[in-house]
Amino acid sequence: MTHAKMFIRHHGTNAAQLILAASFCLLFLTATAFGNQTLSPLAGRIGEFRAAGPTSTVERTVSAVSLASFPVTQALTRSYLGAENERLSVTLIEARTETAAYALLTALAEEARRAETLAGSAAVGTWSYIGPNRVIFFKGNTVVLVESRSPIAPEKLLALAGALAEPLDRGEGDIPPLVRHLPEWETAQNRAVFAVTLEGLQAAAGNRPALDAVSFAGGTEAVTAPYGAARLVIVEYTTPQFAAENDRRITGHLQDLKNAGEPLPSLYRRVGNYAVFVFDAPNEAFARRLVDSISYEQVVRWLGHNPRAWERLERAYNRMTAGIVVSTLKATGVALLFCLGLGAIVGGAVFSRRRMRAARFRNYTDAGDMIRLNIDELTTQNDPSRLLGPADARSR
Repeated sequence: MTHAKMFIRHHGTNAAQLILAASFCLLFLTATAFGNQTLSPLAGRIGEFRAAGPTSTVERTVSAVSLASFPVTQALTRSYLGAENERLSVTLIEARTETAAYALLTALAEEARRAETLAGSAAVGTWSYIGPNRVIFFKGNTVVLVESRSPIAPEKLLALAGALAEPLDRGEGDIPPLVRHLPEWETAQNRAVFAVTLEGLQAAAGNRPALDAVSFAGGTEAVTAPYGAARLVIVEYTTPQFAAENDRRITGHLQDLKNAGEPLPSLYRRVGNYAVFVFDAPNEAFARRLVDSISYEQVVRWLGHNPRAWERLERAYNRMTAGIVVSTLKATGVALLFCLGLGAIVGGAVFSRRRMRAARFRNYTDAGDMIRLNIDELTTQNDPSRLLGPADARSR
């Protein structure tokens, strides 16, 4: 710093401007270097697989899925050769958020289902779809597609996918909660498509005119899944105000479609912060049952101080105190029963033993099976030779 001041003092304002410009350039280069490290280039060797060419950038589509419909920051691809020269293609895509990564994952899986059967699994990354010739998974905000153009052993696909997933940031490590609100979500997840843009939702739902009124402003998310011939679409808004505003817009749009003779959904309903659409249902009763089975969970978030925070703490304290009292009473009762049971067993055994020993004697004794001196000579002795004789006899 002292040298910089001396340089400025001797060379004037132009020198100061030169140093300032150099500092900005250094900061820019540093930020650029760190920014490029968000998604490292694919390594030259991953396990038993070696790179078969340089890393290239994907600009527009991946497996016929347009990247423009998703908030993607960058996408890289590279080919690899296995130990037996089997060729695999690896594509790494970095999204802005984890929900966007999951949305891209489901879109890639939906496109891949047209060529082969996929099975959902948590074997690789946070969630993955595994087929005979490809593995698609996401972890954090990164989506990875590993595919082979020719038949390949499934364990080789999984080995390469697992090696790629290991160094990636885990993030939240879970799928979006909206997917779990689908009816029978455990099975519906394997065929569901998640969306964070209107373009992605329309592509997954089949370009429905009724969905044109849906707005994805403010972090709106959507999920769609087929149920037989019908298709369910759930759009989740972040606040009740957004939900009410979009409900009015959607209702007006549906009325306009009806007046114009355009196709309408089988059922539309607002459920809390959800806007729910059912398309191509066989009848209205089926659509109503499908909507009624949605698991909606209301969550209230206070932007400032929660006025009921003390009440929540008090209820939690009361529940904890009641739990401690109940646990103490249970433990005391169990200990009391144990002591009484053990005492009954031990006391009964001792009593039975003494009764058995007392039954051997024909004459009554009040010694209770204990040693008794025969001072009153009431007890008959069976072996008089063991008794002490008179004192004078002993002296002789």
